[in-house]
Amino acid sequence: MRGLRHLVSWLLALFLIFMFLQATVHPLPNPPEGMVKLFDRPGENIVFQTMADKTGLYWLEPAGRVAVAIIELLICLLLLIPYSRRFGAVLAFLLLAGAVMAHLSPDILGRDVPVSVGASETDGGRLFALSIAMLASSMLLIFAHPGKRRNPFR
Repeated sequence: MRGLRHLVSWLLALFLIFMFLQATVHPLPNPPEGMVKLFDRPGENIVFQTMADKTGLYWLEPAGRVAVAIIELLICLLLLIPYSRRFGAVLAFLLLAGAVMAHLSPDILGRDVPVSVGASETDGGRLFALSIAMLASSMLLIFAHPGKRRNPFR
């Protein structure tokens, strides 16, 4: 049973790490325009520019975007190390809960995110569904990651 929990823990952690890296630095070729947090020019990130426009909090783009990107990279590092994986999963859960809340509020972001800054065409809720999948994965990781092995003979 413990071996299965280790396997599930690694799979969930690798999924979360891959998704956070995709959104933050996008290691694969041809990243989508306006979807890479650390390498978009100010005002070009679709999600954070939309939130800044809807809320009037213009510090969200680029300062908020860079702060979230740094937190995501820290979470990736914590998820990679087994001893800190549960703490990383808790941080990921909190960050993703905020993302889902932003998607659920039409005054902040909304479920349908525009495909480009200022466009009327939307993604059909794919980014919202991905946020929910990552939130569920982080919650599962919190409970699935095996803790320290206790000595039964103490």
